[in-house]
Amino acid sequence: MRSWVHSVKPLGDFKLVAAGLSNEDNGAASLPPLLETLSDTSGKDDGALAKALALLFEPSPILYSTLVPALAAHIQHAPPILSYRALIDAALGVIASWPDDQKAQFIAAHPRIGEVKGLSQLSAQEQAAKATPPEVLARLAHLNAYYERRYPGLVYITFVNGRSRAEVKDEMEDALGLEHSLSPDEPPLDSAVSVEVGSEEWHKELERAVEDVGKIAKSRLKTLGVETAQPS
Repeated sequence: MRSWVHSVKPLGDFKLVAAGLSNEDNGAASLPPLLETLSDTSGKDDGALAKALALLFEPSPILYSTLVPALAAHIQHAPPILSYRALIDAALGVIASWPDDQKAQFIAAHPRIGEVKGLSQLSAQEQAAKATPPEVLARLAHLNAYYERRYPGLVYITFVNGRSRAEVKDEMEDALGLEHSLSPDEPPLDSAVSVEVGSEEWHKELERAVEDVGKIAKSRLKTLGVETAQPS
C-alpha cells in the first residue's frame, strides 16, 4: 500500500481539466461574482464556489472533495463574508483544521517552482516562465528533488511575489543550506538527510507552505481584477 507521503504528486493536467479550462481558453478565466460564489451551497465541482477556489488555490482532488463542501457548510453558519479576501481567510481556517496528510495534498496542487508544462495561466504568470534561462530551470529541478528528499511528502511552495525564478533558486538554496550554484546535479540527492514526517521541523515547513499558498491566493485577486490590496 502506498502511503500519502508518496501520493501527493504528480497531478498532471488535472489542473486544467478539473477547472473546466483548456490551454487555449484558460486565459479567459475570471472569478464568479462574490454573491454567486457565497450563495453556492451545492458542493459540486462545477459550482461557483468550486470554480472560485480552483482559480485562487489551483484545482486538486482534495479541493473538490474536501475543501469545497466544508467551506460551503462554514459559509452558511459563519458571520457574513464581505470580500474574496475574507473568503480566502475562511478557506484557510478550514484548512487549518485538517490533518497533515490533507494539508500536504492541498499544497501539492501548486506546480513545483520551475515547472513549465501543464501550468494554469496564473501559475505561469507568477513564475515568469518565458524569462527563465534553461540552466536555472535545470538547477530548480534538482533543488525540488533535493527538497523532496529532505521533506518527504512535501513540495516546495513559496510566494514568488514578482521575483524571477533565479531569485527563488537562491531562496531555495538558502532554505536547504546549500551554496548558490547552477549545477544540475550537486549536491547528490542521496546526500540529503530526510526530516522525519510529522516532526516539529517537518510540521513547521508544512505550515509555512500553507501560509504561502494563502498569500498566493490573495495576490491573485489583483491579477484577476477583483481587489487591489496587497496580500497579507
